[in-house]
Amino acid sequence: MQASVKLSIVRDLRWLTAIVALACPALAACGGGQPHNAAPSTSAVTSAFRGSPAPLASLHGQANQLLSGGTVAFHDRLARLRGHPVVINKWASWCGPCQTEFPAFQQAAVRYGRRVAFLGVDSKDHNASAKTFLRRFPVTYPSYVDPRSTIANAINAAQYFPQTVYITARGKQTFVHAGPYESAATLQHDIRFYLLK
Repeated sequence: MQASVKLSIVRDLRWLTAIVALACPALAACGGGQPHNAAPSTSAVTSAFRGSPAPLASLHGQANQLLSGGTVAFHDRLARLRGHPVVINKWASWCGPCQTEFPAFQQAAVRYGRRVAFLGVDSKDHNASAKTFLRRFPVTYPSYVDPRSTIANAINAAQYFPQTVYITARGKQTFVHAGPYESAATLQHDIRFYLLK
């Protein structure tokens, strides 16, 4: 990895750890203050991502960003992630259950982020609202903008909000979880069961 790319990732991780730390009051306000949904600490984020493979480090470098490009850009990203299992979370800023489960994704993405790729799909939403949502619930990975649910349709996740799709390292969709995850423990169980066994 070139020195400029490493510097960019380190700078982005410093920013990310700061926003994850800032997320703690918001998590407590929405029931995330419980131990199983607590936001990871700054040091946990930094150490968890140290030594990440380049395709996963690229995701960490785009933490909390909204990406455009539609299905073409999304499928290109999936192709570049081949060889790594992927968790895709479809969400929207107006979705109450999405707010409830985001703390679980904050924690799981840090715990497994060196081995598993995490991506968000922000469907049927407005960019300004989505950015406000992500300031309140920062995550260590980017989300693709999907105003007409074309990406969600392409991954068989258009029906429910939220919805989580699991893709193996070989690129095979193995499971779709409809509705919110009630705890970080349940989400992490599914990651281990469907992607890491």
